Amino acid sequence: MSALETEIGELWERKQNGDISAENAGDDASATLEAFLDALEAGEVRAAEKRGDEWEANEWVKQGILLTFGLRSIGQYEHGGTTYNDVLPLADASDYGNRGSRNTPDGTVVRRGANIGSDCILMSPAFVNIGARVGDGTLVDSCDTVGSCAQIGDNVKLGANTLIGGVLEPVENAPVIVEDNVSLGAGCRVTSGFVVGENSVVGENTLLTPRIPVYDLVEEAVIYGELPADRRAFTRFVESSISDHDLFEGGAYKPAVVATDLETETLEATEREDALRE
Repeated sequence: MSALETEIGELWERKQNGDISAENAGDDASATLEAFLDALEAGEVRAAEKRGDEWEANEWVKQGILLTFGLRSIGQYEHGGTTYNDVLPLADASDYGNRGSRNTPDGTVVRRGANIGSDCILMSPAFVNIGARVGDGTLVDSCDTVGSCAQIGDNVKLGANTLIGGVLEPVENAPVIVEDNVSLGAGCRVTSGFVVGENSVVGENTLLTPRIPVYDLVEEAVIYGELPADRRAFTRFVESSISDHDLFEGGAYKPAVVATDLETETLEATEREDALRE
């Protein structure tokens, strides 16, 4: 256990016991939180990591982020000629160019405590929240949001107007994960700790959330909460269990995600519909 992890754990215990607040945190707590934010931005600590085949949250890191909000007072900051009020300033982007990353003007916002890799492109207006990681060579396109603690891999393409949800609480829950070499089409939504497997291509306007089933035609299984690696995914609608209700003339349908082999061309429409009915 690192010294920083120990210090965050002690602060968390004091906060849970009501022994410390933003009003009486003191210099030592402030110094710990500043060191913690520096470690997040440098990628030295992460909100979640892959251990074996599973992604696991680093609970103490999420605790540190929650402490950042609970033990800091609201300050007034300036950005782009606008005055804003927050407990956090924006991240220092002065080193981005040295590692080949670009953040375009007029609305690109990276909050303090977010980790931006090398050779990234952040198109305005885009927003990257505290605890998020954007891997090397990744594109965050216009109007994208990368939520708190989300882990975006290397060489990922987030299409315009894509929402990557944040998961801060409960601290033991893993955040949204988008693994390496994934392409998300414009308007996609990935929420509630969903994991998008590496090398996958997701069609535009697809909603990926644990509440919507993924019909994996490769393994012939219905799964929740993840898209396996090396898949091509898109939205279709399947018959709902309430389709025979009198209110639904012509039947009722609910959204589902269909996943096919990335190396295979998209199934013919008739084949796809037959597979969903089986």
